[in-house]
Amino acid sequence: MRNTLIQKFGGSSLDTEKKRQMVVEKVINSINQGYRPVIVVSAMGREGAPYATDTLIGLAEGAYEHINPRDKDLIMSCGEIISTVIIGQGLKARGYDYRSLTGAQAGIITDDNYGDTRILEVKPTKIRETLDDNLIPIVAGFQGITKDGDITTLGRGGSDTTACVLGAALHAEMVEIYTDVEGVMTADPNLVPNAKTLKHVTYNEACELAYQGARVIHPRAAEIAMRERVPLMIKSTFSDSSGTVISNAFKHNNEIDIKGDRPVTGVTSRTNVSLVKIIPRAEKENATALGCFEVLANTGISVDFINVRPEMITFIIDERLVEKTEEVLSETEYNYEIGNSLIKVSVVGAGMTGLPGVMARVTKALDGNNISIYQTTDSHTTISCLINKEDEKKALCALHDQFNLAD
Repeated sequence: MRNTLIQKFGGSSLDTEKKRQMVVEKVINSINQGYRPVIVVSAMGREGAPYATDTLIGLAEGAYEHINPRDKDLIMSCGEIISTVIIGQGLKARGYDYRSLTGAQAGIITDDNYGDTRILEVKPTKIRETLDDNLIPIVAGFQGITKDGDITTLGRGGSDTTACVLGAALHAEMVEIYTDVEGVMTADPNLVPNAKTLKHVTYNEACELAYQGARVIHPRAAEIAMRERVPLMIKSTFSDSSGTVISNAFKHNNEIDIKGDRPVTGVTSRTNVSLVKIIPRAEKENATALGCFEVLANTGISVDFINVRPEMITFIIDERLVEKTEEVLSETEYNYEIGNSLIKVSVVGAGMTGLPGVMARVTKALDGNNISIYQTTDSHTTISCLINKEDEKKALCALHDQFNLAD
């Protein structure tokens, strides 16, 4: 729709009245610029805040031994709904009328995999009607509805996903993701003090950075934006900085390809992963041992960093899934070991595709700082290494310096 702009505000932008007034100001500014904004909101605050999703989960689970997934989704959806009305009232106080919409009312249809649903289709009829009525639609992020009418949630980072699917369905000119940082950065500034904000990244780089641990946008949302070619911008709620544009290419005087501009765009880390070893009793059993991946997949356990050798199969899992993985593997005939917590550090950049020497520079930077590397893997745009947890900051700083990302 012409002049439609999606603006998504996360929980850290909503947890105080002062911050909420900043959100209201961002919305009003977009109207003054000629846009018709569609607002997507998360629950207010993070764990400990009264209406944060984690607080609502604790309220239910703390009082009773078990809550079924359907009912858990029902209570988890409440925080975002509250946010729609609070932000709406802030706009109304400034003279702007609004209409609050749940995910269901916004037309987000999902499957019934409660807690981590996938969106099947989007029917934004009520959003279009709201815009036609000259009202501001404020949509509860993170949620949808099944074809049978049950409320569902989209998993962690689901409000980003809501914003991106609505951007695609409404043919929005832009999706703006507002957060508490200036945009996509070359590294986590809490770990790398000289990290800087990037003006532009490609869809693929944004997806890879998100999957490898960067927390600015959820991986699924970045993937949807890439698939649907939805223009994205990551911005700060608390400043007027230009933020980061995420697209296929960008214009700087003339349109150029970001690929040749830099070999590495950013460095990131995924913490709290555990290394799993599957050890065949004989070399001929190796192929049989590969069946462990099917067993784990059937129980919803995601694996990464897979390395298959005659003497051993290794992969990593989220540390939170160690107990579940042990339960699953203990019921099989596989010999296995689950090691201590490690971290996965990654360098990401579209410019490394086909460029020799990038892996050598990565290993040189880590080895030069006495950082043990347990395993490496690479793809067209990403090189990752498994290292000890205590070396995280040192490794990120070394890699950041190696590729001159502060320049």
